[in-house]
Order: sequence, then C-alpha cells, then structure tokens
Amino acid sequence: MIGLLRVFLVRHGETAWSLSGQHTGRTELALTAHGEQCARKLGPALEQIAFSMVLTSPRLRARQTCELAGFDGRAKVDPELAEWDYGAYEGMRSEDIRLEHPDWDIWRDGCPDGETVADVSARADRVVARLRPLVGAAVLFSHGQFGRVLAARWLGLEASDGKRFALDPASISTLGFEEDGAARPVISLWNASPAALGGVRSSRSVTC
Repeated sequence: MIGLLRVFLVRHGETAWSLSGQHTGRTELALTAHGEQCARKLGPALEQIAFSMVLTSPRLRARQTCELAGFDGRAKVDPELAEWDYGAYEGMRSEDIRLEHPDWDIWRDGCPDGETVADVSARADRVVARLRPLVGAAVLFSHGQFGRVLAARWLGLEASDGKRFALDPASISTLGFEEDGAARPVISLWNASPAALGGVRSSRSVTC
C-alpha cells in the first residue's frame, strides 16, 4: 500500500548518565564526545528520506542529537516525546533503588513524585494518534524508555510490554504498517545503528 506511514524513532546519543545507568528524565545533560560523534552519523543515514514531520523531545540531549543529525532547522519541539519523569528516582540507578525497594519495577510501579506507567502510556497514545493520519515518513528524536513505551503502544500492546524492547543510544527504529492490505502496525526495524540503513559505515574504532 503506497503512502503508508513510516515513523523513524531515534534515541538520543550517549550521555554521562546513559553510560553510568542513572535514570535521566528532567535533568539536562549534553551528549558526550562519543555521543556527538554517533549523532552526526545519523545524518547520512536519514538525509535521503523525505520527512513530512520532524519532532524532537524538549530535553537538551534529544535536541542536540537532532541538530547534529542535520534536522535542527526543521524540527518542532514536542513535550510529549520527553523521557519518563523519574521523580524521586531521578539520577539514581535501578540497583541503588532496589537496595531500599527490592521489588521495585518501573514497568509496574512507576516512580514516586514522577510518572506512572499509565501517565507515560497516555503520552505515547497521544503521539500515536497524532501520527496515524499521516502518510510518507516522520522522524522523532526521543529517549530510551519513552521510545520503548511508544513502540508497545504503536503495536497495541500494554505500555509495560516496552520492557521487552531494548533501545540503545543513537539507534534508529522504524514503526510502520505491514503492506498486506490490512495496514497492520508493525516494527520493521529496531535498535539499529545508522549503518543498518545503508547511509554510513561504522568506524572501526567507534561503535554507534
């Protein structure tokens, strides 16, 4: 079916906290030097695609990734694409949280003074509803855990099923529809390096 929408979901590049495993929601962190290098590699992988919509999270790390990929002048900031609000757990690692709360699971419990699973799911649903009427291609610069929820909701799964989708920094994923006449929502590419789109070759010394 010609014209069916493809959504390119891009997770921001590496930050100091993505390296350390600290939960990063509202905290404004810039990309590391390696993260900047990987963000630049996104450009050649995406530049040949005619995007009808370019959206970015308001967080610095997403906006910086968007800019380095060459889309800054075209992107609109969408607060719905922000990362999970970790509330009292902002800046903490999961293993440290579980020292005090051994049974804690963000995919079930959410975060105190932050967002619940239902909160994040509702945001993802609003993004999906905004995208569904479009044709062609859209690109979203967003985050790890929100991106996982978005993928789950795109497929009609529970938001908590996002825990089954790993999403690396500076990765590209594609949400779309199966072209079998039913327009069934599918994930056609997941957690790929820019090189997987054929636009760039991976450096021997740097993996993105």
